[in-house]
Amino acid sequence: MTSILLNILIVLAAFFTMEGVAWFTHKYLMHGLLWFLHKDHHKKESTGFLENNDAFFLIFAIPGMLLIYFGINNGFNSLFWIGLGITLYGFTYFFVHDIFIHQRFKILRNSDNLYFKAIRRAHKMHHKHLGKEDGECFGMLWVPFRFFKNQKK
Repeated sequence: MTSILLNILIVLAAFFTMEGVAWFTHKYLMHGLLWFLHKDHHKKESTGFLENNDAFFLIFAIPGMLLIYFGINNGFNSLFWIGLGITLYGFTYFFVHDIFIHQRFKILRNSDNLYFKAIRRAHKMHHKHLGKEDGECFGMLWVPFRFFKNQKK
């Protein structure tokens, strides 16, 4: 296998692994020990442009940045490609969660795409629960099939 193909596979594996990491940390840390940072994200009223929850941007960005840094300093080894996959997931998460779903920037308001509608429906169900208990749909890109059903086309 060529090194380019191997590096692409490493990036993709890191990217898709991050969905599981995001689900786990959202369910067990953000809705657990770190609820004090995440709870303002579940309030009905807006707390302004920035929330305490935005601290997770840094918490999740630091490992990716460190891996990229150490990977570059060691001849673009696998740490770089893992860090790149994590960082690409972070960009995707920001785009989907903050821009598309929560409309922090008023773009991409209307989409007829079945997958994007399912993401919004699943996230809406997650935010239906205002407390840290009884939550559902903790992932971002993996959407349970029930949110694809009964959608108007």
